[in-house]
Amino acid sequence: MTTKKQSGFRFTWDFLCSLKLTMFLFITLAVISIIGTIIPQGAPPPEYLQTISQNKLMLYQSLGFFDMYHSWWFILLLSLLCINLIACSIKRLPHIWRTITQPVLVMSDGLEKTLSSSTTFRTNGDTSTLRDRVAAVLKAEFANPVITQEGGGVHLFAQKAPWSRLAVYAVHLSVLVIFIGAIIGSLFGYKGYVNIVEGQTISNVTSRSDKEINLGFAVRCEKFSVTNYPNGAPKEFKSILTVLENGKPVPDYTNVRVIVNDPMTYKGITFYQSSYGNAGDYFFTVSDLNGRNPVSLTVGSNLSAKLPDGSEMHVLESTPDISPYAPELTGPAARVETHTPSGKTDSFIVYANHPELNVQHAKDSGGPLIHYKGSEERMFTGLQVAKDPGVWLVWFGCLLMVVGIYAAFFLSHRRIWVRVENGSVTIGGNASKNQAGFQLFMEQLATKLKKQLSLEENK
Repeated sequence: MTTKKQSGFRFTWDFLCSLKLTMFLFITLAVISIIGTIIPQGAPPPEYLQTISQNKLMLYQSLGFFDMYHSWWFILLLSLLCINLIACSIKRLPHIWRTITQPVLVMSDGLEKTLSSSTTFRTNGDTSTLRDRVAAVLKAEFANPVITQEGGGVHLFAQKAPWSRLAVYAVHLSVLVIFIGAIIGSLFGYKGYVNIVEGQTISNVTSRSDKEINLGFAVRCEKFSVTNYPNGAPKEFKSILTVLENGKPVPDYTNVRVIVNDPMTYKGITFYQSSYGNAGDYFFTVSDLNGRNPVSLTVGSNLSAKLPDGSEMHVLESTPDISPYAPELTGPAARVETHTPSGKTDSFIVYANHPELNVQHAKDSGGPLIHYKGSEERMFTGLQVAKDPGVWLVWFGCLLMVVGIYAAFFLSHRRIWVRVENGSVTIGGNASKNQAGFQLFMEQLATKLKKQLSLEENK
């Protein structure tokens, strides 16, 4: 039974330390992160319904695709990756630590056979004199050596950048730090949304779980504006916000401009420009095909209204000037959608300056005659509100990762051994990276060492 338990533990431990598990987790996380790139994260459900059906919305919500980086399965994968990194570090770190802190100082015959670069040559002089000359060359060309006397010979050992071997563990640690920062942000922070109509003030936001969160201060939208390209597409939209404490504006946070990629942060809470829309009303007249019995109709933003024939109508979008989209037409226009009691849906444009087009559509569809009278322009700004107390820990982890990756790829632990024995000098070494470059360096060092010893001998 004990053997089975040990075998099971060993299997689990080897699995957690496996490089294959590491690569599988990295590839899996990279692939599923595509979901977070394709599907906008954390947008309100109405925005998703503009591009996907209600059934897909419910499916994606159940799978956590709209808040993927906080979903249980994504957290599980990250947790498994952290356990894998910790296990790998525990297994391999003791050996690396001994290599750094307790280097082999004597070049035995067995060690010499394992070295990638090794050269032996003979020279005259006693052992102590040769030791001092070799030590001087190593100190000048590489690093100050450690000298060890063993038997009838002398061994010199020098090394550079031994701590570079820990760079990979710095990368491991950075991943753990980033993960801890993300957990702190997830537990003690939040992300929410709020729509503020021009001139209105809010002090609460709605989180992704539809929970009301009190900000502890108030925010007022002083003004919202949007500029368009010549074709009518939005070019830039911005909000002018003021922060209020106890009903009074905060001096440094009065009339602050907020645009996309230029948010406002106050007391650790950041406000991002996310969306906008018309909070005013749309005005129509509805009559029969001959224009008799006209009825005035007001449709609120994001609301629907009843038509005389029992149909429902709501406004999809509007424009104060249709000419950028149709140069032959002018004036205000609105795209509306109607739903008849029988379930028939019709989407069409209603014009203010072109009643003949409205009449033509009524004839073709057999529905009521609708004329557009314009709208009350009252814009609202849609803001994403985020608080993340772990963000600085995440940034520290990113910095640590950059430093660790640089050290892991560009710094090399280089070691050189020299054995002086019976007039024979043997020099060898190895490097953790860039073996070709180190071998060239060793050839040059051996040449300099031969030359220096020959010069000293001829004096």
